[in-house]
Amino acid sequence: MSAALITARGLAVAFGGGPVLRDVDLEVRAGEIVTIVGPNGAGKTILLRALLGILPPARGRVTRRAGLRVGYVPQRLHIDAALPMPVRRFLSLPRRQGAAVQARVLERVGVPGIEGQPMTTLSGGQFQRVLLARALLAEPELLVMDEPTQGLDQPGTAAFYRLIAAVRAELGCGVLSVSHDLNVVMSASDRVICVNGHICCEGTPQAVLDAPEYRKLFGLGTGGALALYRHHHDHAHDHGGVAEPAALEPERVRDREVG
Repeated sequence: MSAALITARGLAVAFGGGPVLRDVDLEVRAGEIVTIVGPNGAGKTILLRALLGILPPARGRVTRRAGLRVGYVPQRLHIDAALPMPVRRFLSLPRRQGAAVQARVLERVGVPGIEGQPMTTLSGGQFQRVLLARALLAEPELLVMDEPTQGLDQPGTAAFYRLIAAVRAELGCGVLSVSHDLNVVMSASDRVICVNGHICCEGTPQAVLDAPEYRKLFGLGTGGALALYRHHHDHAHDHGGVAEPAALEPERVRDREVG
């Protein structure tokens, strides 16, 4: 098993004058996709910021592997419509990137040839892929994403997660993300961590789906159904790492009460 890229032990974080997280133990290893889920206000984004060193811990510690290269995709990024910033300029912030490098990374994320297009004219899906492209310029060992598919429809969300799986396979990087897309995230992750001020439950997607704590948090009682999407590897990826939509097949899972 590979050594941990980032580890938290006994982590507690305060924000806005009060405690937000307590007793958090987690780690992310190279090559695995770990997704943090939880209700609004559960402390998911605060946890990411603490792991990245943006917020100091109130207690406990965060350990990052020495020299760890991190790529970050933010939850949202506002660009003033009056600011004529083309994609090529955005990709060169804060460090200038050559045209060939930009072309390669845009092709890698499935949006080739948009270097001259203003950021404000991109579709939601294109915008998120450009944010991902910028994160990939550092060839990260750990890719951190805060709700990267917010605002995308379900097909766009599914396509983005397929792209992340392809990036993981190509770079061998660890992926740590926060997501609210419960339908898709369960099959796009190797491990899921459910947070609500502390870690309520964690494990494989199916183990978390069956956990009473998870089902109570998201109101999954008796009689409903939750659609999971299984990513089957019986297809070819294009140069941007995006599979054909048919590769994502819905599977209905009965919502049953867990004792």
